[in-house]
Amino acid sequence: MLSEEILSYYKNLSLSINSSTLSVLNPYHDQPIDVENALVEFYHKYYSDTKERGLILGINPGRKGAGATGIPFTDSKRLEEYCKIKIGELHTHEPSSVFVYKVIEEYGGPEKFYSDFFIGSVSPLGFVQKNDLGHWVNFNFYDRASFEKEITPFIQENLKKQKELCQNPKKVILLGSGKNLKSLQRLNDQNQLFEEIIPLEHPRYIMQYKAKSMGLFIDKYLLALEKAKPNSHSKL
Repeated sequence: MLSEEILSYYKNLSLSINSSTLSVLNPYHDQPIDVENALVEFYHKYYSDTKERGLILGINPGRKGAGATGIPFTDSKRLEEYCKIKIGELHTHEPSSVFVYKVIEEYGGPEKFYSDFFIGSVSPLGFVQKNDLGHWVNFNFYDRASFEKEITPFIQENLKKQKELCQNPKKVILLGSGKNLKSLQRLNDQNQLFEEIIPLEHPRYIMQYKAKSMGLFIDKYLLALEKAKPNSHSKL
């Protein structure tokens, strides 16, 4: 079953980095039992089949989304409201998750959406750094060229693995039309992973700067999803 393949994939993710200012954010190791149980429940609920999926990639997990729940673009509020899965006493709010689940709702709801798509990340592990106040904040892998170069082998390997989980789609939807797009285009030119990259504005950008035009961006997302969804499904 795809659910077991996904859970095994996440469980075995690891990365060591050579940095005194950055730390790896791994939401799949040493998690509270409530978080681990919710992660298992989510993937069993939506991926207990052998269907192919369209692939959607974000940047890397953030502290209040996948960095907390292990599920890309899903905070605890959306997990409980839309997926009916509660994570103990964990309460997180991630603006990107708000937009993504509005798209999922318009697409037909979580059952239909997750039956057609798997959401991953260019880097399936996230990163944090301490700011001037000593607080840990999100760090995107491409924001430091030397660091991006250091973890490129990790990214390449995991792009291939996530593609394999979805039964090797030729198209990929990329959330992030700026630096994330340039980074993936460069890797794709070197490795020929996808025939087409479909870039979309990142949900965080939409929520922060284009909230008044949210409906237009939801429509844009729906068109991209229609373009990238699998043409046919294998049998259960």
